[in-house]
Amino acid sequence: MAKILVAEDEDVLRMLVVDTLEDEGHDLDEAADGEEAITSIMENDYDLILLDFMMPIYTGLEVIEKVRAIPEKKDVKIMMVSAKSQQADQERVLAGGADYFIAKPYSPMDLVKRIEDILNEKN
Repeated sequence: MAKILVAEDEDVLRMLVVDTLEDEGHDLDEAADGEEAITSIMENDYDLILLDFMMPIYTGLEVIEKVRAIPEKKDVKIMMVSAKSQQADQERVLAGGADYFIAKPYSPMDLVKRIEDILNEKN
């Protein structure tokens, strides 16, 4: 299926997302903070990055800024996940370089559906 990075600082939530997506057959990597996310992105090619907004070391927006500055990584699909779900927050995230936005809390099945839609539009 797809290679996906799950960058989320909340261990339980990260584990839930990883388990759910692995059950769907995807190849998953994990990052617990923005620095780990950047390191993983530099070392791997992902079909999708699922990126939490509020993380230690680098926020999701800072990670996006760094990724979009790397020519060979600038086109990777990024879905920002955030409890900040006001319209202004969503617009800020999308203007900052995210391709998609999903608000917390979300159901695992909604997440799977959104990811499948994203991966299918890429092909």
